[in-house]
Amino acid sequence: MKKAEQSEFTRTALLDAARELFTERGYAGTATEDIAQRAGVTRGALYYQFRDKVGLFYAVLDDLSRSTNETVGIAMQSGQGNQGDLWDQIVRTGARVYLDACLDPAVQRIGLIEAPAVLGWKEKRELDRRYGLSLISEALQALVDAGLIAPQPIEPLAHLVLSAVLEAAMYIARADDIPAAREEMGASLERFLDSLQVKG
Repeated sequence: MKKAEQSEFTRTALLDAARELFTERGYAGTATEDIAQRAGVTRGALYYQFRDKVGLFYAVLDDLSRSTNETVGIAMQSGQGNQGDLWDQIVRTGARVYLDACLDPAVQRIGLIEAPAVLGWKEKRELDRRYGLSLISEALQALVDAGLIAPQPIEPLAHLVLSAVLEAAMYIARADDIPAAREEMGASLERFLDSLQVKG
């Protein structure tokens, strides 16, 4: 195996191991020694790939956020290729797929509960903007272009929708009964988003 391939293999193994352990034990309860051991590499290899434990956590969160965003984006795009109601294809599909992704324990613990404490709110929000804001902005523009939302500045509306979606996800992650919270919040978010639609 070439050096670059070995490095990528090591990095992937560390990300996978860290994701599992951060999900199981949380950030504070996970030692770098445990991550290295589960990945089957040395601590030196871990610190060669990532500057420290926070850097590894950030990389795990970045990967998780990108993957979730891609899943939502693909679902919305595939829905738009079908005949039917554009609002359902973009809005309801996007909201449903995202909230379903929030049922993943890794998304809940790493992305929603641990990230603000580990990285700080500013860094967490920057990741949310990077992966969520552009997707939401594009969806809103398509809905304005189709006459389903009244013409208006897209950026402030996208920020409001992103905030609502993230709060919905946090509500689910912190609930005692997660499946019930998913159903309740899904209905509430749908009503909120439907209120943006031009009537008649």
